[in-house]
Amino acid sequence: MTDIRTSADTAPATADTAPATAVPGPDPAALELGLARDLGLELDLDRKAALVSGGGVFRTSAEPALGLRPIITSDGPVGVRGERWDESDTALALPSVTAMAAGWDEDLVRELGALLAAEARRKGVDMLLAPTLNLHRSPLAGRHFECFSEDPLLTGRIGAAYIEGVQSGGVAATAKHYVANDSETERLTLDARVDERTLREVYLAPFEAAVRAGVWAVMSAYNRVNGEAMSESSLLTEPLKGEWGFDGLVVSDWGAVRNTVPSGSAAVDLAMPGPNEHWAAALAEAVRSGLVSEAALDDKVRRLVRLAGRVGALDAPATERATEPAAAPTPADEETRGLLRRAAAAAAVLLHNRDAVLPLDAKALRRVAVIGPNAATARVQGGGSASVFPASVVSPLEGIRAALPDGVLVEHAAGARTALRPTPLERADCRHPETAEPGLLARYLDADGRELHREHRPSGRVLEPSEGAGLDSFGAVEVSTVFRAPTAGRWRIGVVGLGRIVLEADGALLLDEYVPAESDDPTYLHVSPSFRQVELELGAGQEVTLLARRTAEPEHGRVLVLAADPPVAAEAAELAAAVGLARGADAVVVVVGTTDEHESEGFDRTTLRLPGGQDALVSAVAAANPATVVVVNTGGPVLLPWREEAAAVLLGWFPGQEGGDGLADVLFGRAEPGGRLPTSWPAEERDAPVLDTTPQGGVLAYTEGLHIGYRGWLRAGERPAYWFGHGLGYGAWEYLGLVAPGSVAQGAGFTVRVALRNTGTRSSREVVQVYLARPASGVERPVRWLAGFAAVRAEPGQRVEVDVPVEARALQHWSVPDGRWLGEPGGFTVLAGPSSGELPLTAAVRLTGADGRQAASRP
Repeated sequence: MTDIRTSADTAPATADTAPATAVPGPDPAALELGLARDLGLELDLDRKAALVSGGGVFRTSAEPALGLRPIITSDGPVGVRGERWDESDTALALPSVTAMAAGWDEDLVRELGALLAAEARRKGVDMLLAPTLNLHRSPLAGRHFECFSEDPLLTGRIGAAYIEGVQSGGVAATAKHYVANDSETERLTLDARVDERTLREVYLAPFEAAVRAGVWAVMSAYNRVNGEAMSESSLLTEPLKGEWGFDGLVVSDWGAVRNTVPSGSAAVDLAMPGPNEHWAAALAEAVRSGLVSEAALDDKVRRLVRLAGRVGALDAPATERATEPAAAPTPADEETRGLLRRAAAAAAVLLHNRDAVLPLDAKALRRVAVIGPNAATARVQGGGSASVFPASVVSPLEGIRAALPDGVLVEHAAGARTALRPTPLERADCRHPETAEPGLLARYLDADGRELHREHRPSGRVLEPSEGAGLDSFGAVEVSTVFRAPTAGRWRIGVVGLGRIVLEADGALLLDEYVPAESDDPTYLHVSPSFRQVELELGAGQEVTLLARRTAEPEHGRVLVLAADPPVAAEAAELAAAVGLARGADAVVVVVGTTDEHESEGFDRTTLRLPGGQDALVSAVAAANPATVVVVNTGGPVLLPWREEAAAVLLGWFPGQEGGDGLADVLFGRAEPGGRLPTSWPAEERDAPVLDTTPQGGVLAYTEGLHIGYRGWLRAGERPAYWFGHGLGYGAWEYLGLVAPGSVAQGAGFTVRVALRNTGTRSSREVVQVYLARPASGVERPVRWLAGFAAVRAEPGQRVEVDVPVEARALQHWSVPDGRWLGEPGGFTVLAGPSSGELPLTAAVRLTGADGRQAASRP
């Protein structure tokens, strides 16, 4: 634990966060069992090549001769979807990865990782395709919510904790996407041009931390780096498998192995999904002809079998496995839900709190207005392969209502709309066309229109037949329901899907069109393909039988969505209704944000502005009630032009399935908002140090070098709206003193001791951050960079001291001419405080000795 010292006249304090430590690895002798089998049986080339070429979409091939069953993989990182991707197969939904990082709490992240391992075991999954260790280079990056931070140290430490938690349950974690896969535009083909020093110090650093933590798998990215496709890159050899000593498996991103000889000769070990046409028989023939060495193939097989031993996919005794799994908890148990609720509150970042309006006094409230498009409809995750289907979700409105005493009137108005794509029909307004039960009917047909299978569905979103349907293929899928329009007007009835699409209303044909694919990106094809909409005039309460049919084409995925969106004219009244509620309320909570339509894998954002009329909504409500609290429900930064108009601004991220209850705990003071920003938030788009994510001629140049995030703001001499590390909590902290050693030897780390006092009226947690600077340096450096952090808790008035370790690497830079880490002798400045932009304490430390050519640190 972090060392805490208290003054003699105060009570002991406790530390929340300790420096990351590696989980002890598995018994090497046990793992060599699989290697001995492989070498002893001497599989022929065809069987070796088949083994590393994938066995299905989310599973590897079995090899009975080795006692090897398929290794089952699943996307993460906020849940374990499993091999099926459909709402009928539910999974826990954890807070977004940005939310995990916002807690700056490695112990909590280890708990969440262990929970994911339990979920994986429940679903029969051996290998979780997470965590994502790419960085927040641009706030526009579409997959921002799936990456931890803009800072390599914070990303590395939180990512290592995630890995340790997952692997403690005998499930492989997969560090991805190696490397420089930091945006989505042209992600399958772009060439990231990154200089060697920036690669080492910024983008490779979190992956090095993952290897130090003992990660069992690494995923190579789609993109190129400096001209090399990552599935063929020399970076997989050095530094990954060579210098760092990574002994695990390198798996390709899905579909990223696009040839035989270059990838077969490279250090990627498993081509997914399978069977991959470029490997298998083609790879075996390339070995026979001498184009790929058999030693390269043998190493791939050896690493696959080693992973199988670690996750228990070999028929070895349990004592020979890396970790013996414990029993998996049920997803709905109180302990599990309590952890997710606690994690949502711990991630919440209090950006602004004028006159200490938060926490709200629940006992003093009689009427509460909960406003905003994200208030009643919970937005708990981003889009793409990271998404799962939770069995239940607590919305902000539900959480607030449940937290307040009986008799408190809680009213809601959306105030604005944000949907870009058709909204799937839900059971509340639908009934099965034959049984009249709430929901919809899905039918799977053969090529001649004969029914193969039918099932009752809770919504109009159909991705796969239910488990046990036994359908490997079908000719068409059809969804039908009786829809009852809640309001009158011209409703927009939509269908999402590719291929021939038919839409009918009461038997009348509304749409019959072939919808072509517009992209070969897997997320587009399998998650959010193109859609078509038509308008239909309906009266309030009028019922209409809707039917959507899609012809199945294997290359176009299986998505079919039947959707309905209310008349646009109704939006004009929403704002007025919201303002009216705000005027008469004792407390106003406005929940604004994005959805998985705005933040998703497969595309980058084009603007940081909140979608729809949400900015106008906040301003109007805040003018009507000056005590307005705004909750920002996003995965990444958005512009907050009204932030000074609101009494308080609370960042809730995509909070996972228990987010509504976690939010209520924070709003009413049952929990402190424990989060600190893992990335800086700009006031205006144009001010962001790095914004553009669009390659030019296929090339995305990382011309900013080392200076991303807060480092870029500091170099430009500008201020963001909120600095990296910022967060207020419910305490008030005075930083009293900083002690650092006068000198440090080459290759050594050191410890900084920070004294501070909680001057507030509540028990509180503070994240003490330590940065380094080198005012006069012979090499280019950031103005300052994060070197360490530790969390501490104290009671009102309590003085505490916290020790913050700083590793030797923080004092080093990557020397391109020498090809190693060097320490530049001389003076460094140590700074400590609550954020990268507020560092009231400083001290000096001198790095002594030679330049480190013989003392450079190694993992």
